Amino acid sequence: MDPVMIEQVLSWYISPDRHYHGIDHIRDCLRQLEQIDGLGDRERAALSQALLWHDAVYDPLATDNEERSAALAAAHCDSSLRDEVRRLVLLTRSHSVDDTDRCGAIMVSIDLSILAADEAEYAAYCTAIQREYHQIPETAYRIGRSRILKQFLERPVIFPYPPYRQRLEQKARQNIAREIADLERGCTGSTAPHPDAR
Repeated sequence: MDPVMIEQVLSWYISPDRHYHGIDHIRDCLRQLEQIDGLGDRERAALSQALLWHDAVYDPLATDNEERSAALAAAHCDSSLRDEVRRLVLLTRSHSVDDTDRCGAIMVSIDLSILAADEAEYAAYCTAIQREYHQIPETAYRIGRSRILKQFLERPVIFPYPPYRQRLEQKARQNIAREIADLERGCTGSTAPHPDAR
C-alpha cells in the first residue's frame, strides 16, 4: 500500500472518542509485526494491511465493526491479498483461530497483546476502554466486561501464536483475573466492559 494511503487510513484513527482503539494501537500492532521473523513477503503484506485496517470502523455500541472494517480493507488493499486481508480482519471479532492458522494466530495475538501489559499500562488501557464506553450504564458495564473477560480465562490459551503464548500468557491471565475482581467489587475507576475485551 502506498504511503499516502497509509497516512489516510491512519488519519481515521484520530478521533476524540478513540481513547484506546486509535492510532497508537495501530502503530503498536505494526511495530510488533516488524519483530516477527520467518514470514514470507505475502504473509507479511497481508498481516500488515489487516492490522492497519482492523479497527478502521469503531463504534462502541455497534455489533458489526469488524465486518465494516473488513469491507473497507477489501475495497482498498492490494487485490491479490483481498480475501486474506478480509479474513484476518474478521478474526478480530472472536479472536479464535484454527491450530494450523499461523497468520491468524499472529493477527490475534498481536491484537490481544495489551492484555499482558505491565500493571500501570494495563490500568491505563482499562481507563481508556472505560472512556470509550461511557454511554453504557455502570452496572451493565461491569457485568458485560466481566463476562467477556471470564470467557478469555476459560480458553485453553489466550495467545494462539506460540512465542506470544510463552511470553505473555501468564501475565495476561493475572491482569484479567485482577480486573474481574475489581469489577466484581464495583471498582470501575480503572476498568470497563468492552465487548471485544481488547
